[in-house]
Amino acid sequence: MQVENFINGRFRAAQSGDTFVKLEPATGEALAAVAASSQSDVDSAVAAAKVAFETVWRRTSAAQRGLKLLHLADLLARDAETFVSVLSREQGRPEMEMRMMDLPMSVDTLRYFAGWADKLEGRTIPTAGSMGRATLNYTELEPVGVVAQIIPWNAPLMIGIWKLAPALAAGCTVVIKPSEDAPVALTHLMRLVAEAGIPEGVVNVVNGIGPTTGRALCTHPDVAKVSFTGSTEVGRAIARDMAGSFKPLTLELGGKAAQILLADADVPRAIDGLLLGLFANQGQTCAAGSRILVHASIANAVAAQLAAATDSIVVGRPQEAHVRMGALINARHRARVAEYIERGHQDGARLISGGRQVPDGGFFVCPTLFVHEDPNSTLAREEVFGPVGVVIPFEDESEAVRIANSTRYGLSTSLWTQDVGKAHRLAREIDVGSVAVNCWSPLDARLAWGGRRDSGTGFDLSRHAVMAHLQEKSITISL
Repeated sequence: MQVENFINGRFRAAQSGDTFVKLEPATGEALAAVAASSQSDVDSAVAAAKVAFETVWRRTSAAQRGLKLLHLADLLARDAETFVSVLSREQGRPEMEMRMMDLPMSVDTLRYFAGWADKLEGRTIPTAGSMGRATLNYTELEPVGVVAQIIPWNAPLMIGIWKLAPALAAGCTVVIKPSEDAPVALTHLMRLVAEAGIPEGVVNVVNGIGPTTGRALCTHPDVAKVSFTGSTEVGRAIARDMAGSFKPLTLELGGKAAQILLADADVPRAIDGLLLGLFANQGQTCAAGSRILVHASIANAVAAQLAAATDSIVVGRPQEAHVRMGALINARHRARVAEYIERGHQDGARLISGGRQVPDGGFFVCPTLFVHEDPNSTLAREEVFGPVGVVIPFEDESEAVRIANSTRYGLSTSLWTQDVGKAHRLAREIDVGSVAVNCWSPLDARLAWGGRRDSGTGFDLSRHAVMAHLQEKSITISL
């Protein structure tokens, strides 16, 4: 498979002709030869986006922009099974997850932001006038310009559309840099962008390695805004590179979510939610609920039931219908997760599930669960980004809140209780961007998604995302 750049409405190889190989996680075999872009490719993509912004897209009526997004949504729904297959192969995730989560939300996100396109209105502002004369004061919302969008490998289509849809609705043009570990689906999406009639140059894709292609894109002088989802370390590097430019920057970074079970939790219902929070996408999500905080009175029972449920998870090729966990994204990441499992043993954590044999030939890791009384252990503090969790008992609600907040991350938390008063009270005390009660971090285009502290700045999704691509201009007319 050849994965090329998409610039000014055309697929093209990197100008240097260089490529790199993307491996299929479930087999370890070559899946695609991917364009390895350099500064010249980035320059071409940004130039195309700038021309399209100035001459076409910002001048397209808001209603027409919305219709184009609706058309793109319809095309994606039409080709959903194609994308299920592509995503499963390039990510190593079970096809079931793509059908249940990524494809439906991608389509819904496009339709949601299509609806925003013609509802972005300015304001009229009464004042006392100027120099003795009455004035009419009003504002207009203007798109910021060319937006660089750096997409992660763990949900490339879904998160790519989280960023693409609000930018296009606002009237911006974009240059997308997919992760080198997941370039196939987003590049394939460009065929639908063209079919939807979105003008040439409005959406561009440059593939390549992060430190080369990504950095060239983020620091390009004609890029007006950068939106990045990925690791906290890379987010810091991007922020440093852009520090002197004063360009708006959205960063959606890491997480270390707690899933808190109070003594009155509906345990059977909670077990299903805990499993989803722990092991969806092989635990490779920023919202992975890898810290299971359980009231001491039910900790042993919850640990036993959760361990039994974890033992039942079938690990294997993601195309097989009975498989519920696939492979990690690459060999390097598999080794990193294995190191954390070993660190758990060294720190004195008690293994209650894990160590089963996994398929040969791919980057598989067995779902693994520990119990540890120390909330400051490595597994309780650091983001593993893999199928590894730790059960931590607590004595009372104040201790649960203290443990939940004792991390440098602040993205999301799940809370399990049948007491609505406790739910409201604790939700206010937990210092994160999103709290889910009796479920695991439900994602919806209408709900803002963003974190605090080392989980980033700014928001994807909701009206906040579209407003982040606009700037308000004040106009005063002396009457």
